[in-house]
Amino acid sequence: MSQEQEIEHVKCLIIGSGPAGYTAAIYAARADLKPVMYTGMEMGGQLTQTTDVDNFPGYPDGIMGPEMMEDFRKQAERFGTQIRFGYVSSVDFSSFPRKVVVDEIKTITADTVIIATGATAKWLGLESEQKYNGFGVSACAVCDGFFFKGQDVAIVGAGDTAAEEATYLAKLCKKVYMLVRRDEFRASKAMVHRVLNTPNIEVIYDTQATEVIGNGKNVTGIKILNVKTEETKVLDVEGFFVAIGHKPNTDIFKGWLDMDETGYLTTIPGTSKTNLEGVFACGDVQDHYYRQAVTAAGSGCMAALDAERYLAAKGDAVNVLASTYP
Repeated sequence: MSQEQEIEHVKCLIIGSGPAGYTAAIYAARADLKPVMYTGMEMGGQLTQTTDVDNFPGYPDGIMGPEMMEDFRKQAERFGTQIRFGYVSSVDFSSFPRKVVVDEIKTITADTVIIATGATAKWLGLESEQKYNGFGVSACAVCDGFFFKGQDVAIVGAGDTAAEEATYLAKLCKKVYMLVRRDEFRASKAMVHRVLNTPNIEVIYDTQATEVIGNGKNVTGIKILNVKTEETKVLDVEGFFVAIGHKPNTDIFKGWLDMDETGYLTTIPGTSKTNLEGVFACGDVQDHYYRQAVTAAGSGCMAALDAERYLAAKGDAVNVLASTYP
């Protein structure tokens, strides 16, 4: 196939397929932007790796993460979104229309681009951690803490996020073991003070988790190692939370879009607009603070509305120019 045949033009391109991407697709399709979505290699995003979702409005009995994302997908398709499995391998935002390359072979030009590539939780890299992911192992205390009400849990991490999640869990759980690899926190003094003054949080310094123990169905304990004494022991817990950070999926946008020091895309406050005209960002790729499905969906709505208004303003400008210079 020739290079020319491999180039396709679209009005609205959506990169990513979590709650943000699918919501953007629903709104963009209803606005007749004829959106084309490339899902990325993990269709549905982080929620496809979770089990019960109990905190998304509209599901009074809760729903499984993968099933919820399937509902989102069907709704986006119902209004005419073209959903394609594939990943964006590179971008060229130097001119109009914007260019992206899909699967390293196909070039798409787009009048507007909505980025919803999300962020990926950092894990310890334990085989047992992945085995029980969603069955007692979680990377989001706010999402999953409720399921461990009145139980003993452990959390690993030493930064502000870990400290915040530990104190959140302490309100729900009977006991929270906080594993800190070094002999001190990385968190701010205020967050450390909050942790140390929460009676049911026990901080265990110089310690790392080496294995998640389970009964084949759920977590029953965590094997830990003191990195100074090399002593090992098992903590009897029903939940294990990993809070060592997230990595935003923004590598292909480096050099084109403004980011913060950790790689999250920066948007104009109150909007989804990036530093480049016609390029919008929504969901976890630009939100390191809330990181919830419902806030991601809300920002996806914003991105589609911003894209629609951007195109309408461009159209009005063209019409004015045409009427002024016949």
